Amino acid sequence: MTGSEGSFVQFRVVVAKGDELVSGPDDADLVLSVPLAVVSQAGFDPTAEFMRGRLKASGPTGLLFGVLSDGSAGLELSRLASRRAAS
Repeated sequence: MTGSEGSFVQFRVVVAKGDELVSGPDDADLVLSVPLAVVSQAGFDPTAEFMRGRLKASGPTGLLFGVLSDGSAGLELSRLASRRAAS
């Protein structure tokens, strides 16, 4: 997924150690990671989970705030989690 100014974002939903659902390039500028149990909760809010320390981010803070504020982080993480539920 592309963030602002041509930056790339990778989203990871961690199912178990060594078992992740991934969307986005391996050389992404920003990597977001959250446990499946967290993203599967009703009312999942990635911004709140980042502040609680349950959503981890590696990369530029400005890009992080961009994908949190435009809603793309929540949409993509929820989509990944739903793929696991469907399988």
